[in-house]
Amino acid sequence: MPTTYSAVLFRDADEGPQVSRVSTRDPRGREVLVRMLASGLCHSDLHVVQGEWPFDYRIVLGHEGAGEVVAMGEEVDDLAVGDRVIVNWYASCRECDDCRAGKPYLCVQTSAIDNALPDGTTPLTAEDGIPTRPLLGVGTHAEYSLMTREAVVPVSAEVPAGVAAIIGCAVTTGVGAVLNTAAVEAGQSAVVVGTGGVGQSIVMGLALVGADPIIAVDLSDERLEAAEEFGATHLLRGDDPHLNDRILEITGGGADFAFDAIGHPRTSSNLPNLIRNGGAAVIVGMPARDAEVPILTWPLVAANKRILGCNYGSSNPVVDFPRIADLYLEGRLPLDRLIDGHIPLGDYPAEIRALARPQGRKKVVDYTL
Repeated sequence: MPTTYSAVLFRDADEGPQVSRVSTRDPRGREVLVRMLASGLCHSDLHVVQGEWPFDYRIVLGHEGAGEVVAMGEEVDDLAVGDRVIVNWYASCRECDDCRAGKPYLCVQTSAIDNALPDGTTPLTAEDGIPTRPLLGVGTHAEYSLMTREAVVPVSAEVPAGVAAIIGCAVTTGVGAVLNTAAVEAGQSAVVVGTGGVGQSIVMGLALVGADPIIAVDLSDERLEAAEEFGATHLLRGDDPHLNDRILEITGGGADFAFDAIGHPRTSSNLPNLIRNGGAAVIVGMPARDAEVPILTWPLVAANKRILGCNYGSSNPVVDFPRIADLYLEGRLPLDRLIDGHIPLGDYPAEIRALARPQGRKKVVDYTL
C-alpha cells in the first residue's frame, strides 16, 4: 500500500519550496523505506531553490538526513526494521572500477545525479498524480523516504538524530576534506575560507589532526566565534583589504593548505595566493554549475602548487560515517555543537532562504516537532 506523507516540493525558483503531500510505493528488491527523524539544511539545496541547479521537473528537496528503517525489499537481508541509518546522498553503483577501488565519490554511474533510483525511476507521486523525483535519489526533507539500500548506512542509536543527519553531508564533506582529500598532518598550517556548516567541520577536522595554525576567514563574526570554539587559532574578516598579507604573515609565507568552503569564483580563484610553494588549494564548497574561475597558471607551475577538488570529502560513507560517529561518541568531534536550532518541517521554506545570509551554525528539521 502507498505511504502518504508531508514533504517539501520544489518546481521552480518563482514558486519556491512548498510543504505538500506525496505518496510512495512499498519498497522492493534492494530498496529501503526510512522514516526520517532529522534532516539538515544545506547550501546545496539553496542552489536548487535559487535556480542555480535547474531541473525541468518537480523534486522533493533534501539530501542530508537520518532516520529508522520501517520496511525493506525482499533482497535486503542485512538490515532490520527499527535500525537507525544515515542517508548517503551519493549512492554509488558499487560495480565500476572506482567503486571497487574504494572511491565511490568518483562513481559516474550513480543514479543520484539523475535524482532517481538505480533503475532510473522515481517512487514518488504528488497529490495531483504527477510523478515527482527525490533530490539525489533520497529527498530527505520529508517524513519518509524510499531509497536504494546503498543510500543508507547503519549508525548507533546513541548518536542523536540531528547529529547523524549532518554526518550525512556537511560533516563528512568537511572532515573528509581534511583527512582524505588533503591528508593534512599534525603541525601543518591551514586556512579555511567560509565557516558555515562545512567550513566549521573543516576546522574541526584540522583541530582533530593537530594542524597549526588554523586560520578561519568569514564575513560573519558569529561564524568566526564558532570556528574559534571548534579549534581555529586565528580569525580574519573576509572583507579585510589586507587579508592575503595577514595570512602570509601568520603562516610565514603561505599556508600548507587553503580550503574554500564557499565555492564562489571569487574565493576559489584567490586560494592559490594563500598557500606556500608546494601547498594545496582545496575547493570544497559546491559552485553554481556554470561557475568559472580565472587562475594564473604560471605561479602554479613555478611553485609546484596544487588545486584539489573535493566531492563529499573524498569519503566512502560505509567506512567514514561510522568512523565519524565513533569520534563524536568519544568526544573528539563535538558535532552536537554545530547545531543551533531544531525546526518543524513547515518552517523549511523560510529557513532555506535564510541560508543566503551568513548565519552561525546548522539548523535541522526535527520530525518529532
